[in-house]
Amino acid sequence: MPLHRGRDESAKVSGKSGAELSRLSLNPFYGEADPVSGMTSAPPTHRLPDGPIPPATAYQLVHDELMLDGNSRLNLATFVTTWMEPQAAVLMAECQDKNVIDKDEYPRTAELERRCVVMLADLWNAPDPSATIGCSTTGSSEACMLAGMALKRRWAKRNAGRYPATARPNLVMGINVQVCWDKFCAFWEVEMRQVPMEGDRFHIDPQAAADLCDENTIGVVAILGSTFDGSYEPVAELCAALDDLQERTGLDVPVHVDGASGAMVAPFLDKDLVWDFRLPRVSSINTSGHKYGLVYPGVGWALWRTPAELPEELVFRVNYLGGDMPTFALNFSRPGAQVVAQYYTLLRLGREGYRAVQQTARDIACRLSERIGALGDFRLITRGDQLPVFAFTTAPDVTNFDVFDVSRRLREQGWLVPAYAFPANRQDLSVLRIVCRNGFSADLAELLVSDLEQLLPELRRQQHPLDRDRSAATAFHH
Repeated sequence: MPLHRGRDESAKVSGKSGAELSRLSLNPFYGEADPVSGMTSAPPTHRLPDGPIPPATAYQLVHDELMLDGNSRLNLATFVTTWMEPQAAVLMAECQDKNVIDKDEYPRTAELERRCVVMLADLWNAPDPSATIGCSTTGSSEACMLAGMALKRRWAKRNAGRYPATARPNLVMGINVQVCWDKFCAFWEVEMRQVPMEGDRFHIDPQAAADLCDENTIGVVAILGSTFDGSYEPVAELCAALDDLQERTGLDVPVHVDGASGAMVAPFLDKDLVWDFRLPRVSSINTSGHKYGLVYPGVGWALWRTPAELPEELVFRVNYLGGDMPTFALNFSRPGAQVVAQYYTLLRLGREGYRAVQQTARDIACRLSERIGALGDFRLITRGDQLPVFAFTTAPDVTNFDVFDVSRRLREQGWLVPAYAFPANRQDLSVLRIVCRNGFSADLAELLVSDLEQLLPELRRQQHPLDRDRSAATAFHH
């Protein structure tokens, strides 16, 4: 058996004493700073403290402040997932330290990402799912940026003789698009051409969109599930209008489908709706895994029909993390937890599981909209029968209060229901919108109706809507 000396001679390494090595072997995070002393003053909040405080104290300070946040399960403004199974949370905790960009170091995480891309390509009826190219992103906003960049670069290559000297690219879309498309056009110097709302049409008009296209149009964006009212845009009709445009003028304009929400709803509930890669003109599709993909934020997905749709010069290859890694992203390092959670959810639910979850959300949305419409004080704009989302406004004869008063009073009960005005040409219309997600159950919907019924008598007694700065009204959350 080995003999043991009382002193560790191996500690004398590089001129350091055993005590010094012992000190360096302890992670500074592991030790409490003077744990027997009492706090004599609150730590600063706008500069770094002079020294550390015990971890339990730091935790409690942050924990207590976060109690003032709203309850995410009662947030009916957000599309973002607010509930997952405990097993998913455990998996995410196990993967928080994995950098999904480092595919050489974390090959299995990279493999799960690849499988998600192929599964989504198959779900969206790509001609050859195994040949479809795609990537994960931090969310739909980044995915839209990447899709827009691909559209612009393909147009620029086709117009190399005119761009950038004499030609300015443009992108056509409805005025109801998410703000990420405004950002894309501003950041990448693309002219935004928008089809306004008219009457009871609250999204894009296919022929009006085609009429805005010219030789400088890089593409047309279709929204599968408008955030303003939850309605699907007519993607097939839009493609047909662009087919006719090509036949008449020779202009070949691709379509990108922003399926942030609807791309994870329509395949399960609206199988006969043709909106995806079955339409040859659809070049790319994005979705938010953290919306109706049923994953905690933040993860999104961008897919292109074939590798030809994604110009190779936009793909960067690095090897300083080990191996040859192609990457197409605005961000670089990202946690692998959300990608793993997406794969878990796809594996866990399958097609029938997703269908059951999304059908439940739609059923609750339709039932809730019917209940609200029956109150008599409101007029439904949509009913939740496409996305599980619906918008409503006050009835024509209601003059005592408006949607902003309703939103304010519901907030007092803990409900976050956004109120906002529609864009051009329907700025006259202000609505409330309710997003029904997994975790918003039928009993919670009943509680919402009950709270609404209780506050209505007081609102009806108002002389007029409360005056307020409309620009400071409840924010419009996508």
